[in-house]
Amino acid sequence: MQLLVSQLVNGIGLGMIYFLVAIGLSLIFGLMGFVNFSHGAFYLLGAYVTFAVRDHGWDFFVALGTAVVLVAIFAIVIERLILTRIYSLPPYFHILTTFGLTLMIEEGVRMIWSAAPQRVATPEIFRGLTFVGPFFYPNYRIFVVAVTIVCAIGIWYALERTRYGAMVRAGAENREVVMLLGLNIGALFTCNFALGAALAALAGGLVSPIRGVDPYMGLEALGMAFVVCVVGGLGSFRGALIAALLIGIMQSFATSIAGTGAGIVAYLAMAIVLIVRPRGLVGVAQGYVR
Repeated sequence: MQLLVSQLVNGIGLGMIYFLVAIGLSLIFGLMGFVNFSHGAFYLLGAYVTFAVRDHGWDFFVALGTAVVLVAIFAIVIERLILTRIYSLPPYFHILTTFGLTLMIEEGVRMIWSAAPQRVATPEIFRGLTFVGPFFYPNYRIFVVAVTIVCAIGIWYALERTRYGAMVRAGAENREVVMLLGLNIGALFTCNFALGAALAALAGGLVSPIRGVDPYMGLEALGMAFVVCVVGGLGSFRGALIAALLIGIMQSFATSIAGTGAGIVAYLAMAIVLIVRPRGLVGVAQGYVR
């Protein structure tokens, strides 16, 4: 029973990390129709900035906040200098450009920190276990689940209850009408892109004490983010959340049975969904969906 509960909570924690990475990718596609293959690199940078600041003796929360802010600023610079020039071009320009950015960022990480995996110390306040009757669970993983749940609620509120969310939904439905109403669609694109990058960086920073950091974790996260988006439905908040939790829980239980081969479970789930429901669990033809 302890193993069952542990794997379930592990799966929820893993799923919420997947959600943070995937929702940024989904929002960027839903509003901008832009396939961002550099999204995993923001996750990678978030993890390495957290490691670097932590390695210099700063508190974990300072390191995590620094990672989120710096990666968001970096994303704004990249979006303004490079990506705005290719939005109107065919999708293969988007793919080639952002994939090239990913390779450049990964190589930069190797040059600065080497290709060797690095460990990030768990914050002292969250070391140890929490016991609830006969069950126990690592404190830091509980913290990660709590933070990601708060983020999910915050993202939902921003999309459903704020002017920014209304503009995102309107822009996804009809970009030309939004522009005719006098709203700055370029600024909205930049804000959306920075938000997606910040969420990916937050996910990378949160997961770094659990798995460590290495230059290949960005592509791993990108692959899983695309799986979550496809299964849930591109542009869907609810779909991304449902898909991330399902895949996280499935992977957690599969790991206890099949070990390292459990990663294939997510891709099998994606294949099945594509056959049965090509637009995903909560997908629509185009645009943002709740």
